[in-house]
Amino acid sequence: MVLHLPLLMKDHVRGKRSAVTCALKCDNQCAKPACNTSNNSYIGDIVSAAISRRSLLGGAAASALVIAAGGTQGMGQAAFAADPSAPNPTIGSAPEAPNGSKLRFTPIAPVNKDVDEFNVPEGYRWAPVIKWGDPLFDDSPEFDWNNQSVEAQIKQFGYNNDYTEIQEIPGSDGLRAVMFVNHEYTNANIMFPEDMPKHDQVAITMAAQGLTVVELERKDRKSPYTYVKGGKLNRRFLPDTEYELTGPAAGSEFVITKEDPEGRTILGTFANCSGGLTPWGTLLSGEENFHGYFRANENIQSNARLGIDSKESVYGFEGNDPRFNATEDGYENEVNRFGYVIEIDPWDPTSTPKKHSALGRFKHEGANVIIAENGHAVVYSGDDERFEYMYKFVSKKKYVEGDRAHNMKLLTEGDLYVARFTGNSPAAEIDGSGKTPADGQFDGTGEWLPLILDGKSQVEGMTVEEIAVNTRTAADKVGPTKMDRPEDVEPSHHSRKVYAALTNNSKRESNQVDEANPRAKNRDGQVLELDELGDQTSTEFAWNLLLVAGDPNGGDQTFYGNVDPKSVSPISCPDNLAFDSVGNLWISTDGAPSGIGYNDGLFRVTLEGDMRGNVEQFLSVPREAETCGPIVRDEDYSAFVSVQHPGEDGKFSEQHSFFPEYNKTGPRPTVVQVLPIWDEAEKPKPKPEPKPEPKPEPKPEEPKPKPEPKPEEPKPEEPSAQPAPGKDPSDAAVPVAPAPKKPEKKKPVKKVKKDAENNRGPLPRTGFEAAPVAAGAAALLAAGGMMAAKSAKDAGPATEAEGDGQADA
Repeated sequence: MVLHLPLLMKDHVRGKRSAVTCALKCDNQCAKPACNTSNNSYIGDIVSAAISRRSLLGGAAASALVIAAGGTQGMGQAAFAADPSAPNPTIGSAPEAPNGSKLRFTPIAPVNKDVDEFNVPEGYRWAPVIKWGDPLFDDSPEFDWNNQSVEAQIKQFGYNNDYTEIQEIPGSDGLRAVMFVNHEYTNANIMFPEDMPKHDQVAITMAAQGLTVVELERKDRKSPYTYVKGGKLNRRFLPDTEYELTGPAAGSEFVITKEDPEGRTILGTFANCSGGLTPWGTLLSGEENFHGYFRANENIQSNARLGIDSKESVYGFEGNDPRFNATEDGYENEVNRFGYVIEIDPWDPTSTPKKHSALGRFKHEGANVIIAENGHAVVYSGDDERFEYMYKFVSKKKYVEGDRAHNMKLLTEGDLYVARFTGNSPAAEIDGSGKTPADGQFDGTGEWLPLILDGKSQVEGMTVEEIAVNTRTAADKVGPTKMDRPEDVEPSHHSRKVYAALTNNSKRESNQVDEANPRAKNRDGQVLELDELGDQTSTEFAWNLLLVAGDPNGGDQTFYGNVDPKSVSPISCPDNLAFDSVGNLWISTDGAPSGIGYNDGLFRVTLEGDMRGNVEQFLSVPREAETCGPIVRDEDYSAFVSVQHPGEDGKFSEQHSFFPEYNKTGPRPTVVQVLPIWDEAEKPKPKPEPKPEPKPEPKPEEPKPKPEPKPEEPKPEEPSAQPAPGKDPSDAAVPVAPAPKKPEKKKPVKKVKKDAENNRGPLPRTGFEAAPVAAGAAALLAAGGMMAAKSAKDAGPATEAEGDGQADA
């Protein structure tokens, strides 16, 4: 892997993300022509349906029922309920939370993009749960910046943690859990010394991606979780991990290679972005920007449609493993074996993960499941690239509560749809400025267009197998709506409405806008709310925009539901979504520094009533980092986020961040827990300035009298991944945030120039061992996943490049 920085800069779109990161995340997709060259309509080109919005919403409201089962972020709240005997924490003078949530806080002020701190509200603290390089197994070595190796990395926590999910281990009274994490991609520029051989960098990079399952524990419900080294459920998913391909593509001519003539066994997974929790306790993971890992023939239409070409790949995997060079005989189909939704069982370290082709092949941000009222499993997914589509899968068979073996086959067969949106407003009112239409809403109706129905192709000239592999091409033929980078698509288990994060699209022109994507040069994104007309298997829906993001105080044209835009926390580039136990929406962002000049963060959004659309910032991550994988356990007064690529624009010898330890060589991507300060002793200490490692002084030639000893400067306690027996795990996580300060008067932030073309630059984008199953896991297996299913009932401006491997793609 040779990263030629001047060449990378040549195609780099000016933005927050470094040229190296744009290359690594999405192979500079934002600098290339859009992959979607179809003539499919934008909403503004479609004649509005004759049915009025009011009648549609009335029908939708009438059909809404209470959630019976399902699973995505927001599942398992009851399992994490705080100790009922514990008094509610006094969290400063925080106001009451919407819908009675226990997670009360005073919103923090936006944090300037150059601040290298993790910020939380008054009355809260943060603690690292696990960091890149932390040893996972009994024989794993400790992380050593200057002595990295493949042998070490395969036994350590991977890089660039993204989607994260936590499930309680049954019978542990909430003190033990199992956590699943995606490792989306790697930043070689800040990981490795500049003189490390490139072959070694590639090998370690391969080992640092993939997935991790790791056990967690805590002393009590007021203490933070720490990971368990040597936990029986701990597992890394590596480049040589075998995956079973299921669905229509399995065994087809499109996936056979010389090393797999059966076309059913695939090695490894890469570019895993977001995901979802199923009602039966398994995890889904989306393979997103896989195109950047391969060399392949761009003259093959299906490759070109995904942005794959014959140049040397960004990572150079083909130099270490020939299967990543799909221009070579026998490996032409290797690229067709990536781009799927993966399902893994975190409760069985010996299980074989699956790649489900029935859900289609494209750049999956993630996948989220809800059980329809008629019993079918429904999966929503977004194709994370500019001008791409939203998809829905409906299982052929029905969910059976308690029958885990049956449910684990639900995603292998079913119907696949793609969405078309129609706007309610006259075309003249959607002019590209983002100005709200005369009726006060961006809204309309829509339909799910079938690609595969009852096991048969609904696309002329394509077989079911072709549709499963070349899903974008199939979708082009039926005329769906081109969206502004659909990322996380999450169904709420409270309202059963579906929410989609449309991150941004700086390539959209004024003549390409529509009511669902109403802004040209869209730097800040929007969140769409979709209401199925009937149950989740319906083919018709109503929709509206919950919010049109940006900073109204900076002159952006925004929309925040029922509230005054100038009263909300400014937000830009919505990426991942989650729900708390009472149904409030939470949004993590990726790209705010380039959009509004502040660090990315986590935000709560009220969905109902007079305050619908109110946005409140809960935390911000350090400079040049992305907030992803949010988990909100408000019943437990906690939230978790993955902090990805802090200090991404630095170099190994000139780091921009030192998060989370602040006294070492450089930054380490980290999963973080935010929880209340329960007493004075827990108040975090000020963060020390990063200090270089001391160098040994040369010995004097002649002995000299010793000076009086000076007292050593106190150093912060090193975070301990595995606290000593009897030690409070909260003490192990000392490098917490600096003591929270009361909100100060906002200092003026330098505004990014916004000319008539909204020229703020493109938005940042968006990355073994078999062991006996733990007793708690066995309990879950015996229960047939009932814990997961039942808990769902309660669930409930600088340089830029648009996030998530997408850099404004």
